[in-house]
Amino acid sequence: MVWTAISTLTTPVTWRHVWLFALLAALAVAQSEVTRRIERQRRILSNGPHVNMTSVWLLPGGLLLPAHLVAALGVVLYVYMALRSWQGTRPAQPHRVVANATTMILSGVTAGLVGEFLPVGDGVTIVCAAAIAFFVVNTVLTGLGLYLADPGSATAESCLGGMDDNLLELSTLCVGGLLVMVLQNEPLLSVLVILPLYVLQRSMLVKRLEELATTDQKTQLLNAATWQDGAQREISRAEREGGGFGALMIDLDHFKRINDTYGHLAGDDVLKAVAAAVKAETRAHDLVGRFGGEEFVALLPATSKEDAIVTAERIRRRVSELVIDTRTNEGETVAIERQTASIGVASYPLDGSSVEEVMASADAAVYAAKHGGRNRVVGSVATLAAVA
Repeated sequence: MVWTAISTLTTPVTWRHVWLFALLAALAVAQSEVTRRIERQRRILSNGPHVNMTSVWLLPGGLLLPAHLVAALGVVLYVYMALRSWQGTRPAQPHRVVANATTMILSGVTAGLVGEFLPVGDGVTIVCAAAIAFFVVNTVLTGLGLYLADPGSATAESCLGGMDDNLLELSTLCVGGLLVMVLQNEPLLSVLVILPLYVLQRSMLVKRLEELATTDQKTQLLNAATWQDGAQREISRAEREGGGFGALMIDLDHFKRINDTYGHLAGDDVLKAVAAAVKAETRAHDLVGRFGGEEFVALLPATSKEDAIVTAERIRRRVSELVIDTRTNEGETVAIERQTASIGVASYPLDGSSVEEVMASADAAVYAAKHGGRNRVVGSVATLAAVA
């Protein structure tokens, strides 16, 4: 803000500055209006830091306008979005709007400072350096704000965003960098940037909808329907190639007791922690899903029965070692530990010729593990009976 005040006193505003400011503001308003419904849906469905398109306009603003006009451009964008694009979504709290606008304005001003004081370099180098500075400042300030808002539950991803969030921000900065070049040479062609931004936002919305349709929202594992589809594809592949796979059915022991004692929110934290443990002990190409309630399933392609049992034992041990920090319904902090799981293991084609038969064998093995004292891994009951 100090630099903005200095810029206001020392940097004269030319007609070219006024023209570029008006053009950028008009393009930003037009783009926001064209994508208003998409932006609303993305905002409603967002489950973390929400990336909008303001970087596309504030990066050129930072490089081509004095700092006080960059601040004015940021105010125009965020006031317009709060009044138009965000209606009917999560409430646009004034302090959050101010914080987000300030972060983006500071990022744009920093990009302008880099462009102004970079000792050497051509136009491409200056734009790239300014874009990197914009990204770093925006990421640091946003992450710091999100951390301070809720330090207790803050994680790296919740504060800094996931890979997709950061790639989207970098993509908008790339478009903003190209827009700088266009504005300097053929300003009227800058209207063409609206269509790519529309497609970019729409593709992100489609991707989010696909994630919601295939993912269990509590655990971020595959939901039951998606897991079943993947399992059917895997059994078709195994039939063609004469291969096999292992299957695990994982059932948490005495899970109802956790909900009754600490509340369902604490139970959700346990499910998330167990899901992360199962994911950590399986491979990237394994199919891991939540079947419902406290049951999880994992399909391990090209894995023998013996190797599947080894994986199940690792999962069982890891779950039993979890210490899950959570809160009761009354808000009291509590650490849940010594949570255990009973795991049934089956394999194709040894324990069945279809997904349903294999999973029925694994489910029967789970019941055997429960009756045998819980917190144990049991191979399919059909196989055990045959061996006996």
